[in-house]
Amino acid sequence: MHLQASTCVGEQPKEETVFKLLCTFIFAFLVFSGISFSPVFALDYENDEGPKEHYAIHLDEIIVSTPLQDKISSSAKPVTVLHGDDLRMKTGSTIGETIQYEMGVHGQSFGPGTGLPVIRGQDGPRVRVLNNGLGTNDASQNSPDHASTVVPLAAERIEILRGPATLLYGSGAIGGVVNVIDNRIPEYVPDQIVGGSVEQKYNSVSNNRSTAVKIEGGKNKFAYHFDGYYQKNDNVNISGDAIDVNRAQVSQSGLVVAENSTGFINNSGANNLSGTAGFSIIGDSGFFGFSGNALDSVYQIPSGGTAGGEQSFIQLESRKLDFKSEWNNPQGFFETVRTKLSMTDYEHTEAHNAIFNNDTFEGRVEAPHKPIFGMKGVLGFQAMTSRYSAMEIASAEYINPITRTNSYAAFFQESFNLGSTLAQFGLRLEHTILDSRLRVNPDQSFTPISVSVSDLWNINDHNSINLAVTRSQRAPLVNELYHEGGHEATRTYQQGNPDLKKETSYNIDLGYKLNSEKVVAEIDLYHNWVNDYIYSERTGGTSADGDPITDYRQATATFMGYEAQFIFHAWKNASQDIDITLFSDYTRGQLSSKGDAPRIPPLRWGFQFDHRYENWSSNLRLTRAEKQKYSGDNEANTPSYTLLNLNTHYHIDNFQNTDLVLYAKGNNLLNENIRNSASFLRNFAPEPGVGAEIGIRINY
Repeated sequence: MHLQASTCVGEQPKEETVFKLLCTFIFAFLVFSGISFSPVFALDYENDEGPKEHYAIHLDEIIVSTPLQDKISSSAKPVTVLHGDDLRMKTGSTIGETIQYEMGVHGQSFGPGTGLPVIRGQDGPRVRVLNNGLGTNDASQNSPDHASTVVPLAAERIEILRGPATLLYGSGAIGGVVNVIDNRIPEYVPDQIVGGSVEQKYNSVSNNRSTAVKIEGGKNKFAYHFDGYYQKNDNVNISGDAIDVNRAQVSQSGLVVAENSTGFINNSGANNLSGTAGFSIIGDSGFFGFSGNALDSVYQIPSGGTAGGEQSFIQLESRKLDFKSEWNNPQGFFETVRTKLSMTDYEHTEAHNAIFNNDTFEGRVEAPHKPIFGMKGVLGFQAMTSRYSAMEIASAEYINPITRTNSYAAFFQESFNLGSTLAQFGLRLEHTILDSRLRVNPDQSFTPISVSVSDLWNINDHNSINLAVTRSQRAPLVNELYHEGGHEATRTYQQGNPDLKKETSYNIDLGYKLNSEKVVAEIDLYHNWVNDYIYSERTGGTSADGDPITDYRQATATFMGYEAQFIFHAWKNASQDIDITLFSDYTRGQLSSKGDAPRIPPLRWGFQFDHRYENWSSNLRLTRAEKQKYSGDNEANTPSYTLLNLNTHYHIDNFQNTDLVLYAKGNNLLNENIRNSASFLRNFAPEPGVGAEIGIRINY
């Protein structure tokens, strides 16, 4: 039985109706605004004493994730930047939890210990999570139960590139990029010898205790950075039962649930410890520096409802060394030369059943050149070598053979102005060689080629339209090619396919931006065609342990949707701001002759009310997610839900020569039992129930 609601003949699906209404609204919005927006509120802005820059929210931010370091306002591709108080109030335990409410972004949870981003319906191998511009080089792209090694609480800034970013960051970025930026390697000398911050927070929904400490400073040409992070949480509290038995039986026919916890998710605790040390030498012509990071994590995987079974968990260790340098104004053709190097030693053990190893060295060079015939551009080179394997402990047999992957890439990007139009084009050539210890097909190679053309038309000082056309390719991952064995977390027996070909994606992105004193708006429409899309499908057989056998196959896929956000500045004076935000996003994913794509987020819409009064800032956010009726094969639909969150924070300036921030959050205040359609464990582990979070941050 497939729990999927059908649509009556002649009845339009709600998603299509909303999409048409949105297009109608956009058209009316442009017509009545006359492109140059007229006042919509009867408020006296002319007499405001506050800075007018308040209205240019985030649109003048520099995007450091792009080699040309463009401003958001001059980007032809959709970008979101989180920093400052906005980032602090959104920071969660995982990167997926932190950014899951941004436009076009959802979180993919596998219990509270893991949380990975989903961008426009793409996840895992198609969304690359970076730390300071280089890959985390863990195992998170290979499976949703593998956690990312980035620490959101240590982030100074998070940049989200929605849509293909393979031109800049390679085949793993065919769906988007999330770049977590911290100050591990300082790029400037601070004003004081000793400074930093301390943050402590508590979340009732999982008895979560988190502590983050940062110490940094410098003098003359020397700068240093130290940080430490600790987090511990118990089982997660929820509303109702952990296991939705009826829907779980859609995915696992004949499943008998012997244990079903109520009010909490059994076996969902986590414990994380991380530390970093870095330093830099900074001069007039640039800088160079090093950092070292160690992360230890143990997190549990919620059970499948069988009685008396061994509790599943993952124990993770990551050791990372980084180097970064920048040489300004070198002799010759280039304006700047930026270099980044990273060496990662990663290992995790899954409940004493299997050991995964990934040893990686990655390097990247970016060199913006001097203008040529009015063109501004950058040349770049990127290389990566890794040694990846997975072995069963009991049998000492490899479920992923030892595989050496060597990847080399060269790219360029150019931009030039044509009056009110900013045009960009670029090309990336990449070559990947996989050397696997297999008797059959031991060596394979792929040559992904990515091309991007974009145009930004500044209609006037407030309005712009952007168009981007991208051809991207992705090489298959090691596990997609060679994996052979049971996977306890996903409760499947997975078979790789060494005959997989490259994915080829063609993406069109059309957007409109408005930045006026009274309204900031962003609307993006996209359509993505993917040839040879790699997905996992059940074969119909079962393993010796009774788990369904899956293998990797390819089909033509299409993904299309929209993102829309309207920020209305309803009130502003010297001491008070009121903003009202309306938002919505939607993705529809389909596989040719295979029905709907798996784990696609549903239609989402809502509003947010922001209020600032002197040192107080608060916001109320209501998000409505509709039923996901377009479920993938062997997936049950997910019911609709309404999520209500409230947060507030208070600044105390110059408190004992420090800046003190007190904050409080209320999450899922309606205590809904939320089944996240992007989660593999949605039928066994719903999202957290009602919870309160309190915290304090001291900057000194």
